[in-house]
Amino acid sequence: MLCTRCRIRTAVTDDGLCTFCSGTRPPLPGGLTAPVPGPGDRGVATWPRSPVGLARAVTALLGVVIAADLFAIGTGLHLRGLWQGLVTDGALNIYTGDGRTAEALYGIAAISQGVALLATGVVFIIWFHRTRRNAEVFDPSVQRMGPGWAVGGWFVPIANFWFPYRVASGVWEASAQTRPDGGRRTVPRTPLNLWWGAWVVSLLCTQAAERLWEGAEEAEAIVRAGGLLAASNAVDIVAAALAVLYVRAVTGMQVERALHGRAPDGPAPVPVPGAHR
Repeated sequence: MLCTRCRIRTAVTDDGLCTFCSGTRPPLPGGLTAPVPGPGDRGVATWPRSPVGLARAVTALLGVVIAADLFAIGTGLHLRGLWQGLVTDGALNIYTGDGRTAEALYGIAAISQGVALLATGVVFIIWFHRTRRNAEVFDPSVQRMGPGWAVGGWFVPIANFWFPYRVASGVWEASAQTRPDGGRRTVPRTPLNLWWGAWVVSLLCTQAAERLWEGAEEAEAIVRAGGLLAASNAVDIVAAALAVLYVRAVTGMQVERALHGRAPDGPAPVPVPGAHR
């Protein structure tokens, strides 16, 4: 029989709790003290850990993503212009040294975009998971999905258009700023909704543009695909900028909640290291 609280370990007490949840586990060696568990019935929450450092890293990397997108737009439009010259005027610049240079630069831009996106995605998901774990402490009752979905939800086909938003929604609600009387005031979800909408549009536009580009063989098709790629990169820039606003908003709310808030039906949280910065 599993523990009725954490649903992970084997129950050993008459009321269905494991040794960890019942507090009957043996003491740690050397006088060490185990982390204080936070409220909630998932058995995974501990008192908040500061997301400030990760938020700064995510913000910086999103700036790199924006720079890579701008580079891709510039090189892509230049390459598209050479193909457009072939279509309209029959100019053969695309087959000369200028064309080869333009293609090489666009290839470098594509690689830089991939590297920037990968690095940003890894750090963002780590930040996202930390804020979800903190949200479990602040208010587990509004969490619609477990902390594992803060990572796994991004990799489930089709469902990744919805699962991360459900996680983010619970995090936003639990992290809402506290009032002077200790209550929680409603914070508009505009940053969350704008970021998620822009992210979905950017993902769809990028997929459509890449398919069109890969299938383009005639000069006219290449020109159309190049224009759509530039547009998708512009949308990606908007999504990245909105992601910065979303990350800053959630981080700010969690810092304020950790410093001044109180977990539902539980003791006041311990100060967050470095949160004052």
